[in-house]
Amino acid sequence: MITPQNLVRHELVGLEAKVADSTDKGAIGLAGKVVDETRNTMTIETARGEKKFIKDQCTFSFLVGEKWVKVEGSVLVGRPEDRIKKKLKTW
Repeated sequence: MITPQNLVRHELVGLEAKVADSTDKGAIGLAGKVVDETRNTMTIETARGEKKFIKDQCTFSFLVGEKWVKVEGSVLVGRPEDRIKKKLKTW
C-alpha cells in the first residue's frame, strides 16, 4: 500500500501527478497521470498530451489517497527498479 512515507519506494506509473515547481516556469501546474519513468525523466499524460519532465529540474506532487504529497525530483533520480530497492533517508 502506498503511503506518503513510502511513496518514493513504489512504482509511480499510474499515479496522478502535477508539477509543483520547475526551472521551466511553463511546466508549473501541469497535471495528469504518470505514464512512463526513466532514470532521469518522468512522462505525464496531461490535457495537452504527453509531456516529459527532467526529474532534477522539478518538484512533483503525487495524489496518495486524498492527500497531495510533494517530492523533490532529485530524490526520484535513478532507474525505477533500483530506486524501489535502495534505502532512502527520510525525505
